Amino acid sequence: MKHEKLLNLLALINANGIGDVMAKKLISHCGSATQIFTEKRQALSKISGVGSAIIYALKDKTIFTRAEKEIEFINTHKIQYSYFQDDDYPVYLKHCFDAPIFFFKKGNIQLTNQKMISIVGTRQMTSYGRAVLEDLIKNLAPYNPVIVSGLAYGVDVYAHKLALEHKLQTVAVLAHGLDRIYPAIHKKYADKMLTNGGLITDYWSGTKPERENFVKRNRIVAGLSQATIVIESADKGGSLITADIANSYNREVFAIPGRITDAYSRGCNQLIKTNKAAVLTSAKDVAYILGWEKDNKQKQAIQQQLFIELSETEKGIYNYLLKEGKQQLDLIALHCNLPVFKTATLLLTLELKGVIKPLPGKIFEAI
Repeated sequence: MKHEKLLNLLALINANGIGDVMAKKLISHCGSATQIFTEKRQALSKISGVGSAIIYALKDKTIFTRAEKEIEFINTHKIQYSYFQDDDYPVYLKHCFDAPIFFFKKGNIQLTNQKMISIVGTRQMTSYGRAVLEDLIKNLAPYNPVIVSGLAYGVDVYAHKLALEHKLQTVAVLAHGLDRIYPAIHKKYADKMLTNGGLITDYWSGTKPERENFVKRNRIVAGLSQATIVIESADKGGSLITADIANSYNREVFAIPGRITDAYSRGCNQLIKTNKAAVLTSAKDVAYILGWEKDNKQKQAIQQQLFIELSETEKGIYNYLLKEGKQQLDLIALHCNLPVFKTATLLLTLELKGVIKPLPGKIFEAI
């Protein structure tokens, strides 16, 4: 994204009183963030919901000063970002009316993966919740999903840890800027996630982990994924808020049932009792309801047919793309221990055989 476009977009987001919904409405009406700032007051006032306060906020020049400072942070720390009109913006999140118009990200994240699930729960995880989560991640691993959570104590960080152990991509949605990690003790996990997953947030650098930020970020946790799984929860808590948001997006919600006498099963039992969540007893429940089992059988049948026609080197590249998702040419060559020029030739051969497809930016994906 060019500097001017990024500057105007950040300035728009920074304008007082303009949230994600209003920002999208303004862009839809004017065509772009840049054109919003060149639009006359009279034209802006005709947009539904735009009053004098919003027009005044858009004319405040200090929003550009703060935007310039954020761009400096982005460039210095090599921060990536996603804009809601870009092709790489997560498909599930794009369908949420209040999804962030723009968010920051760091790591090696494949947010276009269709198999994404969010795992949330209490910070006071019990031995029961721990055992259930271990079994769940272990048995979900063959489907190669992306595990989304919030890096908090308890269920969140353990879900990230288990995903890393099973070599699954895992993404933490933060309630603060990318200039810090909270809680700081989880930095060791955040650092590991950067090589197979990463961190995302719609909060700017300098933003502290205030309490209200955690509630707001839950819409991203719920919106990124096909389904949200609640491992354990008391009768009140952030994980129940995330489940409610997921329900409002018409996403699947699963909850682990527990004994009626257990404090940290009350929230899950209530979700199940009120038909806000499906009972989850094994990974097979997730695979069945989300249709992953059917997809896996189809892929296995295709692979058996394809592998008759592929050389060992071609199989290696195909298997790598099948496991890792979309990857750049240089990374494919590196991981398959091949020269770049030879990799490019093999990728062309695989494309002609109809087993992979090229994407913009020298990126390739298994079909």
